[in-house]
Amino acid sequence: MIPLSLAEIAKAVGGRLHNTDGSPVITGSVEFDSRQLSGGGLFVALPGEKVDGHDFAAKAIAGGAAGVLAAREVDAPSVIVPPVSEAHHGSVALTGDSDGSGAAVLAALAALARHVVDRLEDLNVVGVTGSSGKTSTKDLIAQVLSPMGPTVAPPGSFNNELGHPWTALRSDSDTRFLVLELSARGVGHIAQLCEVAPPKIGVVLNVGSAHLSEFGTREDIARTKGELVESLPSDGVAVLNADDPLVAAMAERTKAKVVLVGQSPKADVRAEDVELDEQARARFLLVAPQGSARVELGLHGEHNVGNALSAAAVALELGASVEEVAQRLSGAQRVSQRRMEVTTRADGVTVVNDSYNANPESVRAALKTLAAMTHGEQPRRGWAVLGVMAELGDDHIAAHDGIGRYAVRLDVSRLVVVGEQAAPMHQGAYLEGSWGEESVLVPDVDAAIALLRDQVREGDVVLVKASKVAGLWRVADALLEGTDQ
Repeated sequence: MIPLSLAEIAKAVGGRLHNTDGSPVITGSVEFDSRQLSGGGLFVALPGEKVDGHDFAAKAIAGGAAGVLAAREVDAPSVIVPPVSEAHHGSVALTGDSDGSGAAVLAALAALARHVVDRLEDLNVVGVTGSSGKTSTKDLIAQVLSPMGPTVAPPGSFNNELGHPWTALRSDSDTRFLVLELSARGVGHIAQLCEVAPPKIGVVLNVGSAHLSEFGTREDIARTKGELVESLPSDGVAVLNADDPLVAAMAERTKAKVVLVGQSPKADVRAEDVELDEQARARFLLVAPQGSARVELGLHGEHNVGNALSAAAVALELGASVEEVAQRLSGAQRVSQRRMEVTTRADGVTVVNDSYNANPESVRAALKTLAAMTHGEQPRRGWAVLGVMAELGDDHIAAHDGIGRYAVRLDVSRLVVVGEQAAPMHQGAYLEGSWGEESVLVPDVDAAIALLRDQVREGDVVLVKASKVAGLWRVADALLEGTDQ
């Protein structure tokens, strides 16, 4: 963060000083975990399910922090933030925030982030949203932009009311690019995040079925994702997926320049001659108004072609050449964990850990990747270990049934469905293909691990995917535990 005194911070967030004259200057990072604080940092006191950050204020100062952002008076030099309305409190999901203190601190953190971003005149803010692929695309954009100047991006999927301002406050006077991932649980959430760090470039990847239980319909999801392009200035750029009709239609909702990406002939930045190797890594010709160049992705899955095109469009708009973009995309690596994380054991068993989260669209993409890795010139046996896809609302049975049927159509060798919530996958597979032992329903993670340890053989490929609540990464970890890789 740029250096700011506590007095300046109090003015920026509309708070008041406590136990200080306001002269201490924040020169370190802004942290809500006191263990992560550096000297001169600002400690953000947030309530939690088991502990309250306010109780750690004095310890944070003793550890080198210069001040505290708090909702109530603490034994430390601090800025006491103003309360927020009940309406705003209800929109913030903080466990343990019964009195609204967490919402108040988050609102102040957002105001502070906006103050810092507004001070950084040379900063280019890039926002990314979509039902799936946000984190992988954010990571690609950051890797493509970093050779052009200092770049800040969040770790993993830190994309909500806390992660968004926390990431923005990593920016300083040297930062040229701030790449942010925007998530939403309801209408208006993305618009709120755009107020924290107004984007100059907005990327919308897709509109899928994630969070249908909260939104209701895909059209409602599209309405919310489109809040990103509505926030763009007239001299901004909206990067839209030409292959998704609900996303392409967002061109009518922005005053910014529109760049379409995809494999469609109408895309401005597109992929031609797409091929997959035996590891489902894509090779293609990147075609743009500025020229064309070959790309060989190191990431697994054809779905990463669209993510790469979005990253390419952003970099091209910010001044990179086609050749530079192609080279950087070809050298890009997976950054965030449990997203198409491919590991091959010494005995030739390949584990594809894509267990961070799941919705019908991302599971289909993962199954296509598994098929590509097992149906090549040297066929291999493929295992799909799948668990529940959460937050699908009334469509959850049909959605899970459809995934089971899709696995049969792709000729996946074995399907292991984990947990009763995902049972319609097993039923769908059985009805689609009259499968016998090819599909099995197991009660929990431990049962899945036991089955795989007993039946997986040399050369098999095992895909592990489910929503985060299922904890299926434990299956992948168990398969790789104690092995030479």
